[in-house]
Amino acid sequence: MTTTASTTLPIPAAMAGRVALVTGAARGIGLATVQQMARAGVQVVAFDRPGSPWADVRAAGAPGLLEAEGDVGQGSDWERVIQQTLQRFGRLDVLVNNAGVSGAIGPLMDCSDETFDEVMRVNARGVFLGLKHGARAMQGRGGSIVNVSSVSGIGGGRFTVAYTASKHAVVGMTKLAATELAASGIRVNAVCPAPTSTEMVFSMERTVSPDDPEAVRRGMTRMIPMGRYAEPAEIANLIFFLASDASSFMTGTAIPIDGGLKAA
Repeated sequence: MTTTASTTLPIPAAMAGRVALVTGAARGIGLATVQQMARAGVQVVAFDRPGSPWADVRAAGAPGLLEAEGDVGQGSDWERVIQQTLQRFGRLDVLVNNAGVSGAIGPLMDCSDETFDEVMRVNARGVFLGLKHGARAMQGRGGSIVNVSSVSGIGGGRFTVAYTASKHAVVGMTKLAATELAASGIRVNAVCPAPTSTEMVFSMERTVSPDDPEAVRRGMTRMIPMGRYAEPAEIANLIFFLASDASSFMTGTAIPIDGGLKAA
């Protein structure tokens, strides 16, 4: 039996006027996070690749929206985006390191060196750079950093060696950064979603079974006690909670949001 997704969360009024930088902001979980932040009156810096569907981001209606194009795996792009953020808003309160890629799907022994390096460059190096530059911008004020890992970051799985390695790295960096930055008033947490209804997951389904991608979905949802994929807004709800003062005594966590997958 499946349940219907709930996509709203009571919004702490204190979030209004804060500044949040969201990577991978134009699609999926990132876009849902921008939408949630906008509803709370948060000023958003949306960081994504050139050519992203910015119309969807603009439609969220975030006050003072700053669109920032670039590559999360490039330190110079992070320096530029952080500088733009501080010039526009004078502060950074929340950083959501969401941008990620899945890489090729297949056995470990078939994963090319190039695929492994590119997935690690975006998913792990991108989070490292976000942590480094975001924490610098938060010095003296404190803030909240939320990294998007995966259930693959707290388990094993199959056929996604680069993705799994990168998401384990995100959990490790989350815990290290939480301990190092606590004295500066900066909290660092990670969310670990199960498969979510995003284009990245749909693309994976088509790659695994071009003739019957629905069969992949049926097989994956059978493993999830709640019997379905997550919705992006559900992941955004948890991100928003961790970004807000409602989670003020939480740092260094890696929280599964998986419909019971890891409990089964």
